Amino acid sequence: QVQLVESGGDLVQAGGSLKLSCTASGKIEGIINMAWYRQAHGSVRELVAALEEGTPSNYADSVKGRFTISRDRVPTIMHLQMTNLKSEDTAVYFCNALPRYTGYPWGPGTQVTVTS
Repeated sequence: QVQLVESGGDLVQAGGSLKLSCTASGKIEGIINMAWYRQAHGSVRELVAALEEGTPSNYADSVKGRFTISRDRVPTIMHLQMTNLKSEDTAVYFCNALPRYTGYPWGPGTQVTVTS
């Protein structure tokens, strides 16, 4: 069983920055082929940043140029650096496998709230 825990969410003003972390534990050797997702209140969960082995990072158009996905030196930790945050970035952020790979149980997510 793999457990995913997201952290780093906060209340921030528009234009600010946050760095989220995803920590995996259990039967997993490292974070590969994973992504960050977010779900705003009343909306469906959407993929915002993808990290796939052997391919460049991929981003939703709405966050391109502002968000950066990366792996930590610790192989079971992944980050999402978010800059120039906008009110529409307000959501609960989750990490999990890319859709074409076997997913893990969803973690609790971390709340990001951007005030204008």
